[in-house]
Amino acid sequence: MNESESHGHIPAPLGSVEPHAPLLSVPSDGQLLYKISSVENLLRSIVGNYLHFNRVDSYADFPGADPHDGRQLPKDQQGNSLARFEKSPDFSAANYYDQSRARTYACCFSLENSDFIWKNYANGSEKGKVGVVFEFGRLRTMLNQTLQPGNAALKYNGNQCDQIFSVNYGIVEYVDWDTHQANVDHLQNPIRYTYLKDKERFSEEKELRISLSAMGIGQFALKDGSMMQFPSSLQLAFDFKAAIADGAIQQILYASDSDSDFLQAELHKLRIVSSKG
Repeated sequence: MNESESHGHIPAPLGSVEPHAPLLSVPSDGQLLYKISSVENLLRSIVGNYLHFNRVDSYADFPGADPHDGRQLPKDQQGNSLARFEKSPDFSAANYYDQSRARTYACCFSLENSDFIWKNYANGSEKGKVGVVFEFGRLRTMLNQTLQPGNAALKYNGNQCDQIFSVNYGIVEYVDWDTHQANVDHLQNPIRYTYLKDKERFSEEKELRISLSAMGIGQFALKDGSMMQFPSSLQLAFDFKAAIADGAIQQILYASDSDSDFLQAELHKLRIVSSKG
């Protein structure tokens, strides 16, 4: 393995659209996706025109969160630690996976409108919770257009930077976390760990996730010489009104105890009017 690219100053690699698609499983374009959100967070996202992405190593702020999200498997750890970079023998594949994980973000959906997702997500809201129903193919097209190389830019601490995040889509694979080994034949691309979760604890999620990931080698330097830090969350530009008009958003479902009158009134102020039913 060779890590020579991490030394010296070279231009940061630009993000790309679905570079790891052959490694991941995706549903058909017409597949519906369900995202549970608090009423308050949905309104913030609509007003701010963004989809919220969490860094995968920071899911620890709610009951049932996965502290191992995106982490290399326990059975892979030893082999990954023994694999070293030729020109940086103190930097192992395990270090590379850990650094990649700290630069990877996810936005999560469910393939099923299940009791499980309504019970376990977006709890503690004063106004209740809603479920936004997306169509996968149209959502994918919208985001890919936004993130096409040359079309997108990254804002960091008020600075406009090159867009360094690659977008991928995939259905999460649920495995026996303690016994499954992925690196038996060869080292894994770090994106694979982003789409593996513990079967016993999380299989009921039926998760489809969208990931944004930056290269896990080297550091990203700004023009002033300071190093870019990766915050615990990102906001990806997303026009909810355009998504509704295009059909990327199909419905907004209400929990029985949510304040639907409040949400309808706020949506009306935003010129989003519900249809009957």
